[in-house]
Amino acid sequence: MDSVDLKNINIYSAQASAPKRVADSSRVTNPEEATEKTKTPAFKAAAYTSAVTIRTNLTTKDEKKKYNALYEELDSKYRKKLEFALKSGQLLKNNSNDRSTVLDNLYKIATEERDPGLDKTTILEECLDILSNPYVITQTCEDIPNEYKKQVIGLITGLDTNPQKIMQTAYELDNMHTGTCPAASIEFDLATKKTAEFVRMVEGLTSPKNEVQKVIRMNSLSEKSSDAIWLLTKFKTPHKMLNFDTAAVLLKPDENAIIRARIQNQHRDKGERSVVDVLMQSTLMQLGSQQTYNSLTDKRAPNAWTQEDGGLIDFEKTYVESVVEDKNTTSVTYQKVNEEGKLIGYEKDFATIKKELLDTLKSGHNIIIGYTWPDPGNDNKLAGHEITIVGYKTDANGKGVFICQDSDDDIEKPIEMSEEFLLPKIHHAGLPEEIASKDFKYQDSWEIGLEEFQNLKKADKK
Repeated sequence: MDSVDLKNINIYSAQASAPKRVADSSRVTNPEEATEKTKTPAFKAAAYTSAVTIRTNLTTKDEKKKYNALYEELDSKYRKKLEFALKSGQLLKNNSNDRSTVLDNLYKIATEERDPGLDKTTILEECLDILSNPYVITQTCEDIPNEYKKQVIGLITGLDTNPQKIMQTAYELDNMHTGTCPAASIEFDLATKKTAEFVRMVEGLTSPKNEVQKVIRMNSLSEKSSDAIWLLTKFKTPHKMLNFDTAAVLLKPDENAIIRARIQNQHRDKGERSVVDVLMQSTLMQLGSQQTYNSLTDKRAPNAWTQEDGGLIDFEKTYVESVVEDKNTTSVTYQKVNEEGKLIGYEKDFATIKKELLDTLKSGHNIIIGYTWPDPGNDNKLAGHEITIVGYKTDANGKGVFICQDSDDDIEKPIEMSEEFLLPKIHHAGLPEEIASKDFKYQDSWEIGLEEFQNLKKADKK
């Protein structure tokens, strides 16, 4: 179980990007830094699909061999979690892109080479932690130990010797709060709904190549292949067309993510992101930000759809969700927001919103939502945060309650929000197209995005 001390790695071999800084509007615990949430239209694609084999018993020699090898690798605590994964039906799930099981990919983690700065047992344990309780997934940023700060600051600043810039960078590094809530929400959704694909991605991202390839259906992005190709190209997603209907895409974290991951391999504190969280969230941020994310600064470059350099906007989040989970998602905007970032009304009444949410839950899907609140520290412009609705119940008083996952609350279990509280605050929600379009025809957001991009190009030429 060899691991590499970061002090022995030339971390300056990776070139840090230098995106511009604006406050991230996706943070719930730090509203002072939140700014106006850019309103974006719907992202529409093909239908959801879900076919998975559920078994709780090892039946082949190969399965027994792999299980025993993992069992021998783990201590008593994690042997129990491995047993739980088997008995709960998770271990033999094969809902991955290549139909490999959770067991297959855990075995590859244990027996094949990992990134030189990562420990295979640590990765196995983190995967089993998530399988036993996916609510441990968090976006809470890790601190940089003092022994590595000089190197990391040098990497961020490009070895700038300006004392003020160094001090400012050190301050930002010590007070960083990640804007990766959309990515963390997708990570959670993948771990709970496509468990084998989640572990397959972990295996690839923690390998020496730090990458994973997956085949996606073009109609998971748009009904027309030409439009889907435009999206892949516009988002700068490395891809290769396999035929008219499918493409192979390459998913990678940003080049600095492995530095944070290697540090977390040896220095993770309670409540911080795991190695798995770091690499998964970086990969998803890269995918949605047109390959411009920097894990060291938690910034991405502004683009045609947003001038922010923080978290992903809903259009970008929905693109990521559609690619990674190979399913359609329509991002439905419920709140009307004016140019000043103030709430001025709603697109639908609360009863309709509730029905759409409940219909989606009944169809077996989680719902990633963006909810907002007026920020008194920013002229009451809307601040926002992404969470995931996983269920609904009626309390003892007959009141409706949504059960949610929040990657930014330091709580490793579901939380509850009354519908009275939550419904007025939902800015957008990712719904299946067949539910979203029942009473309203949404225009594909890539079309509106293209129109906005063209208008910006025309304005730049004037």
